[in-house]
Amino acid sequence: MPVLTRLIPSPVVVDIRRGALDDLAVVLADQRISANGKLAIAISGGSGLKLREQFGPLLPGAEWYPVDGGTIDAAVKLADAMRGKRYDAVVALGGGKIIDVTKYAAARVGLPMVAVATNLSHDGICSPISTLDNDNGRGSYGVPTPIAILIDLAVIRDAPARFVRSGIGDAISNLSAIADWELSHRETGEPVDGLAAAMARSAGEAVLRHPGTVGDDDFLVTLSEGLVMSGIAMSISGDSRPSSGACHEISHAFDLLFPQRAASHGEQCGLGAAFAMHLRGAKAESALMTEVLRRHALPVTAEEIGFTADEFVRAVEFAPQTRPGRYTILEHLDLSTDQIRDAYADYAKTIRS
Repeated sequence: MPVLTRLIPSPVVVDIRRGALDDLAVVLADQRISANGKLAIAISGGSGLKLREQFGPLLPGAEWYPVDGGTIDAAVKLADAMRGKRYDAVVALGGGKIIDVTKYAAARVGLPMVAVATNLSHDGICSPISTLDNDNGRGSYGVPTPIAILIDLAVIRDAPARFVRSGIGDAISNLSAIADWELSHRETGEPVDGLAAAMARSAGEAVLRHPGTVGDDDFLVTLSEGLVMSGIAMSISGDSRPSSGACHEISHAFDLLFPQRAASHGEQCGLGAAFAMHLRGAKAESALMTEVLRRHALPVTAEEIGFTADEFVRAVEFAPQTRPGRYTILEHLDLSTDQIRDAYADYAKTIRS
């Protein structure tokens, strides 16, 4: 009887603990990623420079590359700067923008990429996708999964609390995304990858049900693991479906319609997920989401992230255009402007009662 299995693209190292960054060189050597320390390290021009001062002496063979912004141009510029230098690997040391830029640049030059997250703002830490700004707004680009993930809880604690909380919204939104995927399966026949769905759902539930806060290491570990599992779920699926549904369509709409005013990705996704659950009639699930988001000081209404009700309605109406071909509760209901306005008024009334 043949044993049938599949290979799952995933990191060879996932190290989540205090002091993980101190041991970066040892981890890379032990895993034969870089025995001689010949590394390219991408950092932000702000907080990254401080980290370079702190950890530079531990990586004497590395060359450091400041990255300016999360754009496709910045990614191409980084790739061109690294080309022909014979590095063992490239390390992204920073938040979501640095990691996304470095994933794309590493793919262009054919180098393994190590993600060292300095905050937990979204699930791009481990995903096979780079989200980068371009001339048309923002695009998603397929890239290899990072070969290693390091999350140092001591470094995470130095990040602005808002960035850490943002990841909570992104992790919880998995539950809405999975509901959309299952809806599409029922209505359009789109196949659901059971393993990817199980991993993404487990990640979302673990964060949703955890009683701790961003002040607790135990909660930070759960959140970190949830974001990593979300990325692996996307690798298994081959796209962002396990973690991206109506919640992300709404977030992308905010980014495109109000680029100068958009809130953080996770804040928008958390709100989008709670509203999407309300739309599908899952009132108890929506109420639990808003309760947890509020407990973590995350927004649950448009007004709490600086938008009017009319602007929220406009974003929801525009949202399906951000992911053509993706079927979610928004495409299923195909609500008119007035119906969206009424649905948001009902949602807002429900969570305020």
